[in-house]
Amino acid sequence: MRKSLFALAVTAVVATAAQAAPATYAIDPTHTFATFEISHFGATVNRGRFDKKEGSVQFDKAGKSGKVEISFDVASVNTGTATFDKHLQSAELLDAAKHPKAKFVSDKFQFSGDKLTAVDGQLTLLGKTQPVTLKANQFACYDSPMLKREVCGGDFETTIDRTAFGVNYGIDWGFPKNVRLVLQIEAVKQ
Repeated sequence: MRKSLFALAVTAVVATAAQAAPATYAIDPTHTFATFEISHFGATVNRGRFDKKEGSVQFDKAGKSGKVEISFDVASVNTGTATFDKHLQSAELLDAAKHPKAKFVSDKFQFSGDKLTAVDGQLTLLGKTQPVTLKANQFACYDSPMLKREVCGGDFETTIDRTAFGVNYGIDWGFPKNVRLVLQIEAVKQ
């Protein structure tokens, strides 16, 4: 009797640990984008996005934890205007030739109850790394009827000081330091 209770307890602990293990998700490039917005002399807002991206997420719903690693190809910047894209890729701004990737890495998820509220991590741009908190505007997991797998994703945002990364172009002319980043991320359970 004692052995069977012990075996039952061990089985319960192992089963619980297996359920609490983080699942791995691959970034879905068709539903993942990083966009940026910066004021243009206070008259309009310049916007663009990075079209090439890759990465993965580990997410433990029960443990309310996770890890993220996502990178964006800087040369894939797309504003809808080819000459502006080339200028953004130049050494004056994002220097895509020397620093081809922008990267966000995190291992700290913030929750309020069961709701994901933010992801704290490190953003690397132009070879410089700074702490960044991505506020979750919305986040959910769902069973995809097309993929027949679970997908988790959300919309996140933050504002960065671009000069902290060495992007100083136009500061003397009055261009703002602050750039709003909006990330739409969906990842498919593997």
